[in-house]
Amino acid sequence: MAEARAYLKYVRISPRKVKIVLDLIRNKPADYAMGILQHTPKAACEPLEKLLKSAMANAENNHNMDVSKLYVAECSVSQGPILKRIRPRAQGRAFRIDKKTSHITLVLKEAE
Repeated sequence: MAEARAYLKYVRISPRKVKIVLDLIRNKPADYAMGILQHTPKAACEPLEKLLKSAMANAENNHNMDVSKLYVAECSVSQGPILKRIRPRAQGRAFRIDKKTSHITLVLKEAE
């Protein structure tokens, strides 16, 4: 069983926000998933749409798969390194802000 993978690393968005959108496209046909991403008003949709296009191109060019039969077999997100920033607060205190990053994996397979 051939599969096409695509990875997106160090994306400046929280994994928690990405997971919501990934749950929408899991086990859906690739073209249908693309439609969902284009019409969902979430910040994670833009990088995910780019990643899905990349996975589809990988499937077509590297694995000679039929693009019309592709579906999102697996998709996952894990946490990347956290960028730690400091915001000044009242009375000389400092307040830490964690800017989270994500590593996203997308796997496409051909439906029988």
